[in-house]
Amino acid sequence: MKLKQVSLLLLVMLCTPLFVTGQNAKDKKILDTFPNKEVVVYKTIDGQELDMTIFYPSADKMTSKNPWMLHVHGGGWAGGSKYNILKKAFLGTLKSLVDNGVVCATIEYRLAKGKSNAYDAAVDAKDAARFLLKNAKQYKLSKKNYGVWGGSAGGHLSLVTALGNNKDFKGDDELAKCNPNFKFVVSYFPFTSCVAPELRPNSIFEDGKLFERLLGAPLEEKPALAKLLSPTELLNRKSPPILLIHGDKDDVLPIINSTYMVEVAKEKKADVELLTIKNAAHSFHGEHLSPSIQELNDYATRYIMSHL
Repeated sequence: MKLKQVSLLLLVMLCTPLFVTGQNAKDKKILDTFPNKEVVVYKTIDGQELDMTIFYPSADKMTSKNPWMLHVHGGGWAGGSKYNILKKAFLGTLKSLVDNGVVCATIEYRLAKGKSNAYDAAVDAKDAARFLLKNAKQYKLSKKNYGVWGGSAGGHLSLVTALGNNKDFKGDDELAKCNPNFKFVVSYFPFTSCVAPELRPNSIFEDGKLFERLLGAPLEEKPALAKLLSPTELLNRKSPPILLIHGDKDDVLPIINSTYMVEVAKEKKADVELLTIKNAAHSFHGEHLSPSIQELNDYATRYIMSHL
């Protein structure tokens, strides 16, 4: 290789920042505002390490048993990253929670690609919670006061993680003795049912093809799994309280997903509340949102703190 080529290659290497998978320059800048954090591998499966980033409050706000939140990211079940927690829908709440003494963990999970589907993702989220419960003393976590949250595909997975019977989502044998019992769920613009056809028009599920990603097969071939991955089917009067937050202009996963879940909750006498964001598309994109991003972040914070 010629000297000029070598020099050019070195210049490119020196000028190219190195980031963790899924992390970009904007994420890194925001992450740097959280001084107390660590990355922990919670599970290894099929040779793949799955980790979580844990955000801690300042030392003066830490106790021996802190309340905590588990965050499950969105991305169509096949994409996204744990750093979605740094997006505008969640960031204000994350900062407020940490400032109020709540430990927050955001996780990687198996994406719905190849042999994996959304069921595997839910198992991983369950295992992440099991890991934190098993190691509660080490990470200074409460074994009683904790919840789960997420948006879009993560909103769906957070609901399944909390509502699904632990025995139906068995994972790592080393974590099997610790089963989560979430106190509540906060779910943003989620998908709520595989088995309710009225939710599909004008959404990403309209032509039915996305079920092959979600279930690993067409819907008609996996009726039992479809029910197991339908939050409305898992809901009952003993379910933990749920806050749904959804934009009324969402054309990816329309707000009927959340209004339908509220209707089912009334029938089943479950505690489900909906905060509607006017003029908001998916992920709360749009102008003149009401309530505003800051107001909905504050609302979510108050809801979470009132249940911890």
